[in-house]
Amino acid sequence: MPWIVASLVSAFFLGCYDLCTKHAVRANAVLPVLFFANVCSATVWLALLAVGALAPAALPAGLAVPALTWSQHALLLAKSVLVAASWLCSYFAVKHLPVSLAAPLRATGPIWTLFGAILVLGERPSGLELAGIATTLVSFFGLSLAGRAEGVVFCRSPWIAWLFAGTLLGAVSGLYDRYLLGQAGFAASTVQAWFSIYLALVFLLPAIGWKLRWWPRQTFAWRWSIPFVSLALLVCDFIYFTALTDPDALVSVVASLRRGSILVAFVGGLWFFGEVNGWKKLPAVLGLLAGIVLTVLG
Repeated sequence: MPWIVASLVSAFFLGCYDLCTKHAVRANAVLPVLFFANVCSATVWLALLAVGALAPAALPAGLAVPALTWSQHALLLAKSVLVAASWLCSYFAVKHLPVSLAAPLRATGPIWTLFGAILVLGERPSGLELAGIATTLVSFFGLSLAGRAEGVVFCRSPWIAWLFAGTLLGAVSGLYDRYLLGQAGFAASTVQAWFSIYLALVFLLPAIGWKLRWWPRQTFAWRWSIPFVSLALLVCDFIYFTALTDPDALVSVVASLRRGSILVAFVGGLWFFGEVNGWKKLPAVLGLLAGIVLTVLG
């Protein structure tokens, strides 16, 4: 599969992930959704690890997961804790916000990763990156005006704050990924496998607390979209990594094309969930997409 096509397919499944997440948590308990979705991901990788142990030749090289030291396991456990905190904030926010607002805001992770790289790693932004940041900030303002029509006031809504917290934690996770895949020398399959397994374990205790009613909580209903949250994310990440293995692939272009997930989630929110004010949001959504693309290409 050509890497450009693979990038677009990955974007499609990433948008499907956003839509499945909204369907799974809408008027539903969030913690069991997170736990069961991650159990599905962990089960897939445990099965692949078993195949790799019993018949290593049966697995493609891209799915091979070597043995790790305890210190390496600790690094991947730390990533799982970080992502768990990010997803807790994001999932609760997505539950209470229109997906046509939440998905574009969640997709701005590269902007905040860039800020972190400037502050923490001392990177210098290029002209395109600065233009991307400016475009994104203007689009944020436009999206906030459209959100007011649905009663979502950005500066007052607690769920917008939760969404930003989740997005910022996701940006920190992106910086940590740079360390894991760069300086620490982990393969992408190793990070994805153990991160998925540890994430299910991290969500086990909150799920037990929910089950035992340690706090007031909402009832849980099983939905077909819960395993599809896991499946969509696994597929989009695998295709994304596959695109990056192509020697002709340009990382900046792959990352930009992957941001097309915003449009999939935006249209899906209007179509499947009957969300309103689509035309009012569309210019701001396209502006966010342009800002992200400029930032990534920079």
